[in-house]
Amino acid sequence: MNVLMEWTALVCRELGVDPAKIDRDEVLDLTKEVAHGVARPAAPLTAYLLGLAQGAGTAPPDAVERLTTLARNWEQATTETMGDK
Repeated sequence: MNVLMEWTALVCRELGVDPAKIDRDEVLDLTKEVAHGVARPAAPLTAYLLGLAQGAGTAPPDAVERLTTLARNWEQATTETMGDK
């Protein structure tokens, strides 16, 4: 077992989360896209917000996919929404 797997298992046990319900690679891919596409500090914040939404039952089923797409298109989205002001 590597350190990441050990840490994940320990955190899941501490928080009462079923580790089988976590798609580690999907979350890591999301945070990678956010860190590179938006800003590095936005990655852990996004993961935290996703967790809050999941826990509250308000996250859509495709939340990770939607957030990943937002991060990949961040520069284009901000150009379109901010314009040349």
